[in-house]
Amino acid sequence: IGWELGNAPDSDLSQMAEDIITLIAAAQQTDGYLDTYFQVAEPEARWTDMDHGHEAYCAGHLIQAAVAFRRSIGDRRLMEVACGFADHMCTIFGPGKRSWAPGHPEVEMALVELYRETGVPRYLELAQFFIDQRGQNKMAGWGPYGPEYHQDHVPIRQANEAAGHAVRQLYLTTGVTDIYMQTGEVALLDALERLWDDIHTSKMYITGGVGSRYDGESFGEPYELPNDQCYCETCAAIGDVMWNWRLLLLTGDGRFADVIERALYNGILSSPALDGKHYFYVNPLMLRGGRYVRLSTNPPEGEQIVGRPEWHEVACCPPNVMRVLSSLAHYFATFNADGITIHQYGSAEIKIEIPEIGLITLRMETDYPWKGKVSMVILQTPDTPWQLRLRQPGWSQSARISINHQPIPVQKDQKGYYSLERRWLPGDQIELDIPLVPVLIESNPRIDATRDCLAIQYGPLVYCLESHDQEEEIDLLDVEIIDNEPLQAEWQPDLLGGIMLVKASGYTGAPQSWGRNLYRSLSTGKEPLRYKIRLTAIPYYAWGNRGLISMRVWIPRARVD
Repeated sequence: IGWELGNAPDSDLSQMAEDIITLIAAAQQTDGYLDTYFQVAEPEARWTDMDHGHEAYCAGHLIQAAVAFRRSIGDRRLMEVACGFADHMCTIFGPGKRSWAPGHPEVEMALVELYRETGVPRYLELAQFFIDQRGQNKMAGWGPYGPEYHQDHVPIRQANEAAGHAVRQLYLTTGVTDIYMQTGEVALLDALERLWDDIHTSKMYITGGVGSRYDGESFGEPYELPNDQCYCETCAAIGDVMWNWRLLLLTGDGRFADVIERALYNGILSSPALDGKHYFYVNPLMLRGGRYVRLSTNPPEGEQIVGRPEWHEVACCPPNVMRVLSSLAHYFATFNADGITIHQYGSAEIKIEIPEIGLITLRMETDYPWKGKVSMVILQTPDTPWQLRLRQPGWSQSARISINHQPIPVQKDQKGYYSLERRWLPGDQIELDIPLVPVLIESNPRIDATRDCLAIQYGPLVYCLESHDQEEEIDLLDVEIIDNEPLQAEWQPDLLGGIMLVKASGYTGAPQSWGRNLYRSLSTGKEPLRYKIRLTAIPYYAWGNRGLISMRVWIPRARVD
């Protein structure tokens, strides 16, 4: 609500916020503590279950809400509550006090943000303290998972690979990055680079999802990326966006903006239904016959889930999605003493006061990601030269740029951006044109689940096959895709809110030749007949909005006769 009110006034949301903030302030105890479960249900259990109590986790979200209200509309009331709670934690934890870390990281990044907002050193010191307590093997984990579940198995500065609960891991790395941004401790950055490489070169799905194992909601081994039994919790993709945003701020390297784009358009956007009222907590890349009930809270006995559920027993993902959508403007652009850098493309008006340059306002209009043309016009500009930098997405091979309808030669820099520097004038028009065509993607052969399979991608959008769109009686387990025939993109304004379909040539087999055999000798088996079909793919984010039948992202490559 805080970020949304910063986007535009809304009397209903303002009244809701007024009621909630008043209630929260009234519930806070005199010593600053605030967690109604422990205040009401187990008042003697405060700070006794650091592994699973989530007290610090909830405090972190409260602090971040307070920061949002302060930064977006200047409202300090929730900030006073948050500071009171943070001050309380400072009396409980720290050198010479309790030495433990929260079982679910989150408060660390919140405390750093609170420090940035208030300038109070003890908030940064407490965040640093929590980070330093990890790796002592004190946390019991959950069930059989052990301290790795909580990232308590190794000190953060010695970490070489992402492990344990995926959301916890990514919230932790986000907080550690915040601390590095304030302290400049090289050992933290070295560990973060190792963890980033481990995740994004061997543990991330093509959709930007992370968390290979349903069991423990955890990372698996390198290249362990099953399609149908993965977890890919929505909050994990959001955590990766938050982390990569901070790394982008640190480095200006477009590879981090690429990860953000991949997760936003695929791993996160696949969570909410098109009606905005139903959610997937888990985001698999394959569904068999609509029977993957573990997509959500278990349904009543004997009842089949037919779509995204309305509610989850663990309700972290829906509000997290709302927070991302309300704060999308944060991820579009940054500025420095040289000018403005555009990281993500969408229709927006960007207004920035750069101390070394002056006030700059530009309007960006585009139908991205359906079309690759991005138009910009300078509305306000100082009478001094400045630089406009535009990202070339990692999925693209080239781009064309024109200024005032005149093509200009450009070459992207080592960080993936085009730099345009000149004395701009009001009314100047810039056009970035990124060719958009559907392509086939292959995976590293070490990923056993996708070996000899292909996926369809159109711009930043990953596609999938869903039973609804295929020819009658085709089982998605039997299809193959032909890799040497062209893909065809077709705009469908009345389907799933308006999408670009992609058509591909493929085959479907005749499994009748197997009879009831599950296995057979290669020497005695007969080559099954197959016939050519037309496959229809939709954007992965739109799947599951017409009932759950079958879906797959990765399609076996057709055998060559």
